[in-house]
Amino acid sequence: ILFGKIKIIPYFCELNIEINPMNSSRNNDLILSVFSDTRTVFSLNDVAMLIGESEFKKLNERLNYHVRKGKLLRPRKGIYVKPGYKPEELACTLYTPSYISLEYVLQKAGVVFQYDERITVVSYLSRSVDIEGRIYAYRKIKGEILIVTQGILQTGNVNIATPERAFLDMLYLNKEYYFDNLAPLDKNLIIQLLPEYQSKTLTAKVKKLFANG
Repeated sequence: ILFGKIKIIPYFCELNIEINPMNSSRNNDLILSVFSDTRTVFSLNDVAMLIGESEFKKLNERLNYHVRKGKLLRPRKGIYVKPGYKPEELACTLYTPSYISLEYVLQKAGVVFQYDERITVVSYLSRSVDIEGRIYAYRKIKGEILIVTQGILQTGNVNIATPERAFLDMLYLNKEYYFDNLAPLDKNLIIQLLPEYQSKTLTAKVKKLFANG
């Protein structure tokens, strides 16, 4: 490098100085954008869309830098979360499309009484994942049902079934299931949702359950 007539040769390797391309205003903008967003869980594609980045390899390197610094966590490859993230968001981001349903929803609605600490999710596959001691249980359902948005509440990254949708999902996926209390369910909403399952067997089960009180 020339400054006037003086030539300075940098010996960074000999001086053991680490040149870190991550220490840039651009990288600071990335972490600022992530923490300014209301979401707590991000896929690589989520971050790319958030900051307008098209080079996924470089973006992944920048995100992993923040993981090493402890600003972000990476529970799974391609998934980045803020410390104190919401497990429900992670459940819907690990595998997409998916939505929270079954025991998790029915328990909160008071339809089933048995405690289940898992987050139960309906998706395109069946799998159980343990992340930081929490179990995320996925049940596979037919694609034609999975893509139906009726009876699904969407908030940010979280897709969660209404109790009526979770009730039908449970009956559809389990031949025999005991419900402790049907009172919280809206029968009219169930009837509206039934045709989406295209199942005479399911329709018969619903009619029998409500006929028996």
